[in-house]
Amino acid sequence: MPGRAQALVLLFASCLPVLGSVLLAPVLPDIQRAFDSTAGAAALAPIVLTAPALMIGLTAPIAGRVVDRIGRKRLLLVGLVTYGVFGTAPLWLPSLELIVASRVLVGVTEAAIMTCSTTLLADYFHGRQRQRYFGLQTVYTTVAATLFFALGGLLGGQGWRTPFWLYAASLPLALMAARYLWEPADRQERAKKVSLEWRLLAIPVGVTLVGGLVFYTLIVELPFVLSAVGVDSSATIGMISALASLATAAGAFLFTPLADKGPGVTVTLAFLLSGIGLIVLGVAPSASLVVAGAVVTGVGNGLLLPALVTWALGRLTFAQRPRASGMWTAALFIGQFVCPLVVLVLSGAINGLSSALAVIGALSISLALVTRLVRSIDARPVVSEERS
Repeated sequence: MPGRAQALVLLFASCLPVLGSVLLAPVLPDIQRAFDSTAGAAALAPIVLTAPALMIGLTAPIAGRVVDRIGRKRLLLVGLVTYGVFGTAPLWLPSLELIVASRVLVGVTEAAIMTCSTTLLADYFHGRQRQRYFGLQTVYTTVAATLFFALGGLLGGQGWRTPFWLYAASLPLALMAARYLWEPADRQERAKKVSLEWRLLAIPVGVTLVGGLVFYTLIVELPFVLSAVGVDSSATIGMISALASLATAAGAFLFTPLADKGPGVTVTLAFLLSGIGLIVLGVAPSASLVVAGAVVTGVGNGLLLPALVTWALGRLTFAQRPRASGMWTAALFIGQFVCPLVVLVLSGAINGLSSALAVIGALSISLALVTRLVRSIDARPVVSEERS
């Protein structure tokens, strides 16, 4: 029977894509300076940070289909090993172009890891246990983001290449996965014969696309909002960002007692809280109100991800889950990738960052209301594998 050991392996594996998205943020200026003579270095250096998220969005649906052919555990092991290889490659790669190429490959491996981890959590655990571990998945990734950001800064003090050593953490995790995980009993040959009801999945995936945008807005824009109200100390900004992360973890813990009420309540409440918090961030004239808005948004964000993944995967069969997990993961990371671009466009079009945050907050609240209505429409039971 699956238990804590299996859950911990999968929860730690879910943190690896977060490592790719935040670890290098503190050393990006150093990377750009190191390759100052490279044509287009100013454009290529930020891609070192953002390329993995884009590749997760583009390749996670493919990973979901590959799972059907080679199995969940096998693809996860391949992903963990290749993640370590490609992730540490910049330690010795001589050019910025090759480093960017390695980051693209890291994103492909992250798509496999995230898809398999989420799918196996849904396979191994059921009912309230599954809801609890989906909530903990958000807790672990949120805490990991805070730790990885701090580690990136500390290791970056030893040189911009040093943080890449942390990618080797996937290799002992691969050994743990080989030891403690197993392929679920249902056979992949059977999985190939079961079609996925795209109409059933389309609404949760579409909502998740916007959810990724809403979720990432706080992470990306909070330092700029604090700066706009006169908070210039990097230590203070870091403390407030950590507080927002703790609020996100609290929201994820809140998911378990609310999960029985269904996505009609959890998804709606999550978007409502995130939207209210973002509007407060947009209009806040003082640091104290910014902190209040960040905490409310954080709680909503923490509730949002487990609510969305439960909505997307909760009623699907074993055979349908890998493809659905791939689509859900892709939507989430594409939403996160386009977030800075959307905020930039809105800021230029409607009078600055404050207005952009207010618009995204209003969008989140509107989506909360729409989602509440959609749940009553999208309530058909999934056709079981046995009847297919």
